Amino acid sequence: MQGSILAMASIISRIVGLLYRVPLTDTIGDTGNDYYAAAYEIYNIILLISSYSIPLAVSKLVSARIAKGHVKDATRVLHGALIFAFISGGLAAGVVYFGAEFFTGVILKTPLAAIGLKVLAPTLFVVAILGVLRGFFQGLGTMIPSAISQIGEQIVNAIVSVVAAKALFSYGKKVGGVLGDVDDYAAAFGAAGGTLGTSTGAFFALLFMLFIFYAFSKLLKKMVKRDRHRQSESYFDIFAILIMTIIPVLLSTTVYNISSVLDQGIFKNIALFQGFDAKQVKVLFGIFAGKYKVLINVPLAISSAMAASIVPSLTAAFNSGDKNLVRNQVNMGNRFVMIVAFPCAIGMMVLAGPILQLLFNDTSSTASMMFVIGGCSIVFYSLSTLSNAILQGIDRMIIPVKNALIALVAHVVVLVALMFIFNLNIYAVVIANAFYALLMCFLNQSAVLRYSGVYIDVKRVVLAPFEAAAVMGVVVLLMYKMLDAILMLAMSVRVANAIACLISIFIGAIVYFFALFFFRAIDEETLLKFPGGARLCNIAYSLHLLR
Repeated sequence: MQGSILAMASIISRIVGLLYRVPLTDTIGDTGNDYYAAAYEIYNIILLISSYSIPLAVSKLVSARIAKGHVKDATRVLHGALIFAFISGGLAAGVVYFGAEFFTGVILKTPLAAIGLKVLAPTLFVVAILGVLRGFFQGLGTMIPSAISQIGEQIVNAIVSVVAAKALFSYGKKVGGVLGDVDDYAAAFGAAGGTLGTSTGAFFALLFMLFIFYAFSKLLKKMVKRDRHRQSESYFDIFAILIMTIIPVLLSTTVYNISSVLDQGIFKNIALFQGFDAKQVKVLFGIFAGKYKVLINVPLAISSAMAASIVPSLTAAFNSGDKNLVRNQVNMGNRFVMIVAFPCAIGMMVLAGPILQLLFNDTSSTASMMFVIGGCSIVFYSLSTLSNAILQGIDRMIIPVKNALIALVAHVVVLVALMFIFNLNIYAVVIANAFYALLMCFLNQSAVLRYSGVYIDVKRVVLAPFEAAAVMGVVVLLMYKMLDAILMLAMSVRVANAIACLISIFIGAIVYFFALFFFRAIDEETLLKFPGGARLCNIAYSLHLLR
C-alpha cells in the first residue's frame, strides 16, 4: 500500500513534469533542451554523489531500529544524517557553482549551459536536507509526507519553470542581440529559467517537510520516552554505520546514473570530431534529452517508487529472519513492475509518432525512431532499478556497484563502436542505453535470485504481462490507424491525430485490463496493491474476471 502511494505520487509528478516540458520545449526549443540537459545532467551526477543516497540509507537504518523498538537510536540516525547532509550538500553546492564553466564547457562542450547550472547549485544543499526528512518518514513506514511533498515540488517546479523560461528567454534575446548570437543566448537563458523551477520546487518541498516534522515532533518525543532500550548507539557509531551504508548506495547509484553524462560527453565530442555541425549536434541531443528521455522516464517513476518503498519493509523482514516475507516482497515487487512496464514500453513503441505529434507537434522521423528502437529499455530499466533496491534491502549492497561498473564499461564500448564503426549518430546513444539497461537487469536479477532464495515464476511475472501488452499493442495500433484515417477527412491533421491517439490509448488500457486476466498475469492480491485496487477488484468481480 505504501508503495502504491509513492508510486501514485511519482506518476502524478512525472505527468506534471511531462506536461510542463511541453510549453517549456515550445519556448526554448530543441537547442534550449540541450542546454537544459547539459546543466541538469551535471547537477544530477553531483546530487547523486552528495546526497541522492541519503533517503534510501536513512530509511533503511531507521526502519531497522524501529523494527526493534529502538526509537532513540532512530532519532540519532536522523540527527547524524542531518549533519552529514549539511556538510555534503554545502560542499556540493560550492563545487557546482564555482566549477560550472569547467563542467559544461570543457566536459560537455556546451559552455552556455553554465548559466543554468549556477542556478541549480543551491538546490544541492536544499535537496540534501530534504532527502534526510523524506528518508526518516519512509523508515517510519509512511510514504505520505514524501508523496505530498513530491507532488507539491513538481507543481511549483512546473509553474516557475514555464514562467521563468519565458521571461529569461526574452532577456536572453536582448543579451544575444548585444553579443551577436541571439538564438543561442535566448535558448541558454530560457533553459536557466527551467532550472530555476527545479530550485524553487525543492525549496517549497523542504518547507513542507519541515512543517510536517514540526507537527510530528510531539508524537516523536512520546515515542522516545516509551523507548526502554538503555544502550543507545553513540553518534560516532551512527556516523560510521551511516557512512558505511551510504557509500555502497552512493557508488551503485552514481555508477548506475553516470551513463547520462558519459552519453552526452562522448556523443558530442565524437560527433564534432566526425565533422557534424555544432548546432545540429545540439538539436539532436536536445531531442534525445528533452523528448525521448522525458517520456521514457514517466513509467520509470513507478519502478523507482516501488524500489524506494520496498527497502524499509524488505530490510525489516530480512533483519527479522522472515524468509517467506522476503520472498513475497521480492515477487510482488517484480510482478507489480512488470504489469506496468510492458504496456508502457509497447505503447511507446507503437504510438511513438502520434504521441510526439500530440505533445510536441514533432512529426520528425528521428524522434519517433528513438522510441521504436529504445522503447524496450523501459522494461529493462524498471527491473534493474527494482533489483538494485532489493539487493540493498537484503544487505548485498556491493553487488549492484560491481554490476553497474561492468555494465557501464560495456555501455561505453558499445556507444563508441556504434558511433565510429556504424556511424549511427544519436541512435547509437539510444541503443547503448538500452544495452546498458539490459545488462544491468540480467546481472542484478541473477544476484537477487542467488542471494534471496526467491523463485520467480517467469510465466506469471514476465510472459503473461508481455502477452497481454502485445495484444494491447496490436489493438492500439490498428485502432489509431483506422480512427486517424477517418478523422482526417473532416478535420486538420493535428486535431485528428490528437483525438485518434487519446481514444486509442483509452481503448488500449481497457483491452490490457481484460488481457491481464485472460493470460492470468494478475490476481486479487496483486490487483489490491495498485492505487484504487479495491475498486478495480469490484469491477473485475462484476465482469466475472475474478472468481
